[in-house]
Amino acid sequence: MNETTSPAAPRYRTLAFGITRAVLSEGVPGTRYLKAEATLAPYVGRMTDRLQHWAETAPDRTFIARRERLSDGSTGDWQRVSYAEALHKARSIAQALIDRGLDAERPVAILSENGIEHALMALGCLYAGVPFCPVSPPYSIVSQDFDKLRHVFDTLTPGLVFAADAKRFARAIAAVVPADVEVVLAEGTLDGRAVTSFDALAATPVTSAVDAAHAAVGPDTITKFLFTSGSTKLPKAVVNTHRMWCANQQQLRQSIPALGEEPPVLVDWLPWNHTFGGNHNVGIVLDNGGTLYIDDGKPTPALMGETLRNLREIAPTIYFNVPTGFEAIAQAMEADAVLRRNLLSRVKMFFYSGAALSQPVWDSLHRTQEAEIGERIVMGTGLGMTESGPFALYVTGPEVKSGDLGLPAAGIEIKLVEVDGKTEVRYRGPNITPGYWRAPDATAEVFDDEGFLCTGDAVQWIDPDDIHRGLRFDGRIAEDFKLATGTFVSVGPLRAKIIAAGAPYVQDAVLTGINLREVGALLFPTQAVRALAGLPADAPLQQVLESAPVQARFQQILDTLAAASTGSANRIARAHIVSEPPSIDRGEVTDKGSINQRAVLKHRAALVEALHAGSLPFTLQPR
Repeated sequence: MNETTSPAAPRYRTLAFGITRAVLSEGVPGTRYLKAEATLAPYVGRMTDRLQHWAETAPDRTFIARRERLSDGSTGDWQRVSYAEALHKARSIAQALIDRGLDAERPVAILSENGIEHALMALGCLYAGVPFCPVSPPYSIVSQDFDKLRHVFDTLTPGLVFAADAKRFARAIAAVVPADVEVVLAEGTLDGRAVTSFDALAATPVTSAVDAAHAAVGPDTITKFLFTSGSTKLPKAVVNTHRMWCANQQQLRQSIPALGEEPPVLVDWLPWNHTFGGNHNVGIVLDNGGTLYIDDGKPTPALMGETLRNLREIAPTIYFNVPTGFEAIAQAMEADAVLRRNLLSRVKMFFYSGAALSQPVWDSLHRTQEAEIGERIVMGTGLGMTESGPFALYVTGPEVKSGDLGLPAAGIEIKLVEVDGKTEVRYRGPNITPGYWRAPDATAEVFDDEGFLCTGDAVQWIDPDDIHRGLRFDGRIAEDFKLATGTFVSVGPLRAKIIAAGAPYVQDAVLTGINLREVGALLFPTQAVRALAGLPADAPLQQVLESAPVQARFQQILDTLAAASTGSANRIARAHIVSEPPSIDRGEVTDKGSINQRAVLKHRAALVEALHAGSLPFTLQPR
């Protein structure tokens, strides 16, 4: 008798999972409620209380570090700021802000990328109770019209603006910042405009006003404004409070107990104008007395080398990245022994967010880990958004698969609502924003009649017979989606550009590429292509579409679109002309002729997969 044995279960580096059981209850038809069995433990009322705690108990421990910027553009040794130094600087900056009478109506706008001065300015704002806004740097250094930056300033009316250096931000400041708004620079000066140096601001003598201002800070005090991506409309300013941030950090610690077992060490590039980098990761360090090494790398060909350099030198205890970053690291670790040894030496968990991580990348990481250390590192993930602080759901065990989200954190209640054939997840809890700044209508729209935040995210059960395994991602209720980089693709405007560029030959377009590296398009042609092809009137449409004149014209359309694109989110990297028109019966098109993007993607999944795999005949790509 032949016996077979099942392969041994993979072994994972020890990592506790704090939330593994949930309670499900029924609501009105089409509505259910889900929450963790565990209750939320007490948490502090202000994040600055944690800064004070660590400055007193571990004054010399490095809070934040960044490599020195050298004159030739390279980076040198690490420059460090201890907790004691951070508190001292924060109090001086707080005094300067108090002296200027800044408040929520006249907050601080920070234009720069992650940096030590950026961090200290933010801490000073927190201590004084003055909200700040880390503005997306591309609004200042990439944009040519500064429209989004103007929108930020119109929404917030900042009373002070900080930028790291004059040279890179001079154009934006000249174009957008009113003459009566003070500008603080870490480096350089501006022609024709008085500026304040950051060093001078951070040396302001402290008076009793600082302690009085800090005493007035409470759970409802606004910490910062974080702008949404603005995929379909102008970005909205999400109000973040101390309660949101502090509750969310306690929720993180209860879901991931390892965060509180030792001071975490992070090597992180994720931008602070996004909630993942600025709230989730900075908060993990500050709340748990850890150290944040600012990584000036990024998952791009030009900058990934800096990330790998840092990871060869600094061993994180937990490592965060987006899927494209983990893809580059997986490739590098296969051949880089120093990287493997250092990165895997004490890391307890990898964690990705922003988009789904492809299974081949996951498998590559696990192979390398098992070969190097004899076990796997848990790949943590979950679901959240700017409006939820961001942490909301987290996986329940080590056997995580792409798309898994897990269970809600302690203290947050999940509402599952049937919407258009999908299940939308909605949130209510102490980590949820009170709304959008100076936008009462937008705030009213995002909350339902029970006070739950409507996310637009769709979910399914990992195992319908076992709710304790949690939920998995099922796409967006709306059309917009993210690439593997975490970059949002705004479907409506891009679709309109395709139709306009393709007139009169393009009837409609469906955009593809969710969780992939590039945007693709399925193009539905008009009857005008028949005249373009020069074939007999009764020629099959497939033959018409494959004809040289039609292919050449559509190639020209794609090239024109590519020439006008400004990045991966609005560049059509591959396209295919579809011979089968959208079906009313399958819900791909309405009787009014409106295309249903989601239905087309669902029913033509194999076509989409072949398009992006490069196995689809007559695929067009920009030249």
